[in-house]
Amino acid sequence: MHIFEVVLIFLLGAVCLSLLAHRLNVPYPTLLALGGMAIALIPGAPTLDLPPDLILALFVAPVLLDAAHGTSLRDLRRSWRPILSLVVVAVGLTTLTVALVAKSLLPDMPLAAAIALGALLAPPDAVAALAVLRHVSPPKKLSIILEGESLLNDASSLLIYKLAVASVVTGSFSPVGALPSFLLLSVGSIAVGWALARLMVIVIGTIQDAPAATIIQFLCAFGVWIIAERFGLSGVVTIVAFGLTAARRQTLSSRSHIRVFSNSTWKAATFVLNVLAFLLIGLQLRPIFLALPAFEKWHLAGIALVLLTVVILVRLAWVLIYGLARSQVDPERGKKEDLRKGRLLVGWSGMRGIVTLAAALALPTEFPYREFILLTSFVVVLGTLVVQGLTLGPLLRWLKLPEDRSASDELATARSAALEAALKEVEQDESAAAARLRLECQEALAKAHKGLDPHDSSDNALRQRVVPVSRRALDQLRDTGVIGDEAYRIVEQELDLLELSSRPAK
Repeated sequence: MHIFEVVLIFLLGAVCLSLLAHRLNVPYPTLLALGGMAIALIPGAPTLDLPPDLILALFVAPVLLDAAHGTSLRDLRRSWRPILSLVVVAVGLTTLTVALVAKSLLPDMPLAAAIALGALLAPPDAVAALAVLRHVSPPKKLSIILEGESLLNDASSLLIYKLAVASVVTGSFSPVGALPSFLLLSVGSIAVGWALARLMVIVIGTIQDAPAATIIQFLCAFGVWIIAERFGLSGVVTIVAFGLTAARRQTLSSRSHIRVFSNSTWKAATFVLNVLAFLLIGLQLRPIFLALPAFEKWHLAGIALVLLTVVILVRLAWVLIYGLARSQVDPERGKKEDLRKGRLLVGWSGMRGIVTLAAALALPTEFPYREFILLTSFVVVLGTLVVQGLTLGPLLRWLKLPEDRSASDELATARSAALEAALKEVEQDESAAAARLRLECQEALAKAHKGLDPHDSSDNALRQRVVPVSRRALDQLRDTGVIGDEAYRIVEQELDLLELSSRPAK
């Protein structure tokens, strides 16, 4: 069977798994991981190899850019302590513990290879956690912590991974000697990502064709990564800085039809990349597992299960220890019972995903213990997605955390500001169309701050006139920190649909 036909069949299967996951209310990466395991067991399945240096750029760059674009800098600043503890300490502890345990169980494994294994197992993937959490309305702060951690710990862990892989080539690994390179990579990557994002926003703002603009966005995702790698910088840190900077653009800096088109395209693209990552790992695991002697394969699988346990316990232990230390410093900080419940939920939300798989696949073919690292990566991803992914929803319901209305309150504030700006724009207009629009705005304000319905059309030209002033009011709210990016994006999309619905048909 040709590779193209295989990919089409697996994509169709992945869509079916995604629909099934939605019906079962479980994160779709969990079923994709089980699908990847099934692929590894298919007799006669073809091999599908990609160059190792292509894999990180292909899978990680667009996924990280998409995640960075949806992350709120305001929320990151407000929750910087717990996020930093996870990004730095939890990643460091996981990397070190996994490396030491792997080295003790496999004495012949080079230290740098063990550290590379620890680094690629360290970053959790919040996609699976948030797929469950958004169905049951957790406290917003917990979602912010998981989103911020998911974005930034990829950068910290893959920096360690990159240095460890490079150290295998030189034959030595010195954490102290690597520190200056680590800092230089970070600072230089942030600067380059910021500069390229500013340039990209200007370029996109001049384009009117939605498909062309979306293609340029994807080219930027891969191009930024390639530029960073060519200059010896970190592609991960550069793409994160690029995405965070580009997300801060003003809503008037690009056109509504481009945003609507590109948002849908990016959602589909990130889903396909997740599918292909599990497909690749499944197709690569089968020949590896079959080539190993029976005793050795089960011995290595046992070690992989030990490391899976280590990964889960290290994160959970650190989150609980950090929470205990914080409560000793600030004993009056909220209800202690709710804080303990929140920490338990964060500690259990450590599922691994596409970044771990892509980093394992990207190892050079001659890398020491590459087959074992691939096997362990898949076992850890599968184990965390099944064990934690399927129990996260029931755990959240069992904990009965208090309802958090901060997200809905911010959304109401954003909608009110947009509607009030529209009212102010037409308050002196005595036309019948303006009177109808004022009535629509007042009714929307009265109905729990709903946005304007694009189907209840008053005068289209008048709507085209008020949308820009509503956008400026929305920008001001975000720039002053009154609302975060979640409420901003929702109202921005509502204004996009309102603007598109009021345009004359061509």
